[in-house]
Amino acid sequence: MSTFPGSINHGRAFIAICVFAAFVWALALSVSPQLHQCLHKDANRVEHNCAATMIASGNYDHAAHPPLVSAPVPSVHFSTIPALTSHWVESPFLGARIFEHAPPAHS
Repeated sequence: MSTFPGSINHGRAFIAICVFAAFVWALALSVSPQLHQCLHKDANRVEHNCAATMIASGNYDHAAHPPLVSAPVPSVHFSTIPALTSHWVESPFLGARIFEHAPPAHS
């Protein structure tokens, strides 16, 4: 039992109110471009990204991809496959003597 049972609930309520206020503020910024422009000077640019633009666009995954400057050049290092040679490897289980500790034949 905690000596201050009400303090945990007050902390949770305070955090919930702060998160709710931040979300309402982001909704207000996404609805009003003039208010958003007062807060962010670059709000009308394509590469601008904030909570208000994510809410206005309808998704949070959207991010502008950087333009492809040059096409990738294939590497010539892996263009030839070297000849494979076979090697015999002894089994590690041959030296284990699995029947050495078997139960006795006559019990």
